[in-house]
Amino acid sequence: MKRKVVRLGVSLEPELLRSLDRWVEHRNSPSRSDAIRFLVRKELSEGLLADPEADAVGVVMLLYRHTTPHVLERLTAAQHRWGEHLRFSTHLHLREDACLEVLIVAGRRREVERAAEDLRGVKGIREGDFLIGTPVVAGGRTGHRHPHGAGGVAPARRPTRRVDAPSDGGEPEDPRGGTAQR
Repeated sequence: MKRKVVRLGVSLEPELLRSLDRWVEHRNSPSRSDAIRFLVRKELSEGLLADPEADAVGVVMLLYRHTTPHVLERLTAAQHRWGEHLRFSTHLHLREDACLEVLIVAGRRREVERAAEDLRGVKGIREGDFLIGTPVVAGGRTGHRHPHGAGGVAPARRPTRRVDAPSDGGEPEDPRGGTAQR
């Protein structure tokens, strides 16, 4: 089914038009219209994502050496902390002991950001970055829902022992080093 489009005229200064044409060519857009639609959607997405409760998806990229002591255990523990938000992960062996991990997370923008920061902050991660967008600009949504009790408050969760928590009852180790706050 084709979507209806509306044609409009846009006035631009000559230098701005030349810049647009260079950008269109650089990004391999089929047309100026396609490039302008992209820019409008990007701006709308950024506006929607200004709300911490906005529906969001994120891609997290992590580079590490799998021979770094405890990095795999810490990374697994971090992934389990964000289990309900983590939708996909893949692992690529690079050269020697270097690895790339790519994860897709979904939820509210604040949750996606916190998950990405937690994952890339795991002790032993050499480099980490993330990109956040909203599926709304593509006509979709994450479908991520949170169970809420009366009054919109999430039900209390049973305490769980973290993988990196010591069995002697001491303070759990924070994946980024130091002692975790309870």
